[in-house]
Amino acid sequence: MGQLIGMIITGAIVGALARFFKKGEQPIGILWTIILGALGAGLGGWIVGLFGYSNANGGISWIQWIVSIIAAMVLIGIYMGFSAKDKK
Repeated sequence: MGQLIGMIITGAIVGALARFFKKGEQPIGILWTIILGALGAGLGGWIVGLFGYSNANGGISWIQWIVSIIAAMVLIGIYMGFSAKDKK
């Protein structure tokens, strides 16, 4: 249960930061922000792990947070591309 709550909180933070740094308007709700933020956090952790990065000192893993936010920004862009209401 604790992991689920942590994933929701992390997803909300990463998703909110991704929407803050992404240019333009993102007409998506809070639920999609959390979902895409959580997916971005998971994807960011996976990408950072591929490069062999480990947070040996403990504390906050800034590299993983930055990559997670960028991944969430990409996911938000993909989501908005598929959910565009006024496709021509």
